[in-house]
Amino acid sequence: MAAESAAGDQSGLSPEEARDLGTSPARISDPRIRHEYQRAFIWAVTIGAVALTVYLSSALLAIFGAMVFAALIDGGARLLGRVLPLSRGWRVAIVLTLTLIFLAWLLYFAGSTISTEAALFPELIQNQIGALIVWAQSQGIDVSLSQLQGYAGQMSSGMGTVTRAVGGILGGLTTTFLIAIIGIYLAVEPRSYERGMAWMLPRNKRDGFFETIQRMGFTMRRLLAGRLIGMAAQGFITYVALAWLAPLVVEEPVPMAALLGILTALFAFVPNLGAIISGALMVLVGFSGGVDMGLYTIAVYLVIQTLDGYVFTPMIAKKTVDLAPALVLAMQLIMGILFGVIGLLLADPLLAMIKVALERRAESNATSERVDAVIKAAGGT
Repeated sequence: MAAESAAGDQSGLSPEEARDLGTSPARISDPRIRHEYQRAFIWAVTIGAVALTVYLSSALLAIFGAMVFAALIDGGARLLGRVLPLSRGWRVAIVLTLTLIFLAWLLYFAGSTISTEAALFPELIQNQIGALIVWAQSQGIDVSLSQLQGYAGQMSSGMGTVTRAVGGILGGLTTTFLIAIIGIYLAVEPRSYERGMAWMLPRNKRDGFFETIQRMGFTMRRLLAGRLIGMAAQGFITYVALAWLAPLVVEEPVPMAALLGILTALFAFVPNLGAIISGALMVLVGFSGGVDMGLYTIAVYLVIQTLDGYVFTPMIAKKTVDLAPALVLAMQLIMGILFGVIGLLLADPLLAMIKVALERRAESNATSERVDAVIKAAGGT
């Protein structure tokens, strides 16, 4: 009443006259109108949040990429912590130094050993595709190189829309640099960022948030560790099979064996689709040396994929994440169309994090239901 009297005095109206004015943008007295206003406000905020997320999707994806990079660094620092009694900052510095040394060696190896092969690789692939088109036309299949180039252009145009937008604003190298810098900051002091996120949540939600974050981090580290081990194993086995074992079967090594080994390892980071791309390149190069060599590369590809599907993945990654292959492939296609190559690379980790979040939600609901059942049973007795 005192507040209404003060409001009436300030406006020059008596409390009775102020109440007679009815509803206003600042005060809604009718409960039905207030309820509808609250519903409209919630819908407006939801639509605005979705629109803002779409608008900032490129930046959000870059931040998630930084989180993935931070998980890689964190995993290496944790492994070093088992053997080196050093602070986290020193362990992160050692991991980054070793990573830079490996990249420098890889660039030196690529520049001094396979630079000529890399220069000839596109021409070899184009010649093999031309030979494949000629064979298809001889079988009555109406296909041409211009049609394939048109399809490839349409696919790259659709898959690179957001990627080109990011490149237009920041540039590819700048985006990569920002992802690396943010990832390093996250890896050095992860607890401070976790506390900052938890501070914005209600007190009763913070324990569950920390549990979810810890499980997400564990899952991400295991997933990436398994991916790196699988990449190294596939690249090494491919190189050995094409360079050392091929002369025992087809009397000469497969051309560009080192380059194919590196490409197989890199493409292995993207499950399913990466294996298809690396296998197609391997087979095309193999048939450039004859039918026998082509058949041998097909056999090598099948052996490598069998090992990956029944040895590497079940032993390392699948036991931790257990993602359905069809679901992973669908996520890769969606992320590839929306965000290009970056989305394709981050599709699997993003799907794993969504799965962990949904599992934590289901566990929380199950716990709440059990507590309610216990309370009802205690009240009933």
